[in-house]
Amino acid sequence: MKELFAPNAQPSRPVFATMVGAQLLVLVLLWVFFPLQIFPSLGQVLRALSDLITTQGLLQELWASMTTALQALAIGTGLALGISYLTALPFFRPIAYAATKMRYLTLTGLTFFMALLLSSGHQVKLSVLVFATTVYLVTGMTSVILTTTQEEMDHARTLGLGEWRSFLEVVVRGKLDLMLEVVRQNFAIIWTMITLVETLYQSEGGIGLLLYKQNRYLHLDGVLAIQLVILATGALQDYVFVLLRRVFFPHSALTAAQG
Repeated sequence: MKELFAPNAQPSRPVFATMVGAQLLVLVLLWVFFPLQIFPSLGQVLRALSDLITTQGLLQELWASMTTALQALAIGTGLALGISYLTALPFFRPIAYAATKMRYLTLTGLTFFMALLLSSGHQVKLSVLVFATTVYLVTGMTSVILTTTQEEMDHARTLGLGEWRSFLEVVVRGKLDLMLEVVRQNFAIIWTMITLVETLYQSEGGIGLLLYKQNRYLHLDGVLAIQLVILATGALQDYVFVLLRRVFFPHSALTAAQG
């Protein structure tokens, strides 16, 4: 037990899992036996979740949002990788710099221009998500590229590799695991944005629209049930990304341990 309260300690996996389980149990017990007046009880939330699944199509709406989110993530990741890797050429560095600063833009006015340029609500919704994802991914990915040291590049050159081959081996292939981590961290942005865009463009439904309706009619138990579903979905996504990283980049865990 002492290791749980020691700075920088590394408790074993069973000890850590037991600690997390105990904390969750305490949280649930507090929710059951000491509920807050403004907070729905656990029973109310479970009944609302059952109603949302059986009568309001919660799972179908979740799947609709998930497919849109994955589309936006795939397109945004491709764009962000292209912009970030092009920073190897000085000509394109201002573009990447501008892209990183665009994350400060609000989407309220941008959705209007996108609606004028695009023909369908799905395209507008997807373009908003792609924009928001890309600017954050470019910020993270360029930061990863900037961690490349001169020693790493010099080492590649001493092996007889040219400039482009050194870039490919050291920056592109050598940092793919870190790029995957950047994608994992920024996937959450899509879930925070998707409730906004699905509320603005309601033709395709989605869990964001369902959440908006529950909130509009002050069904707080339904709101909390949907939020917990989104939270569980996000946690599952995180786990899948970590699993992918372990499978495709097993050396990344070793590098982290050495660091």
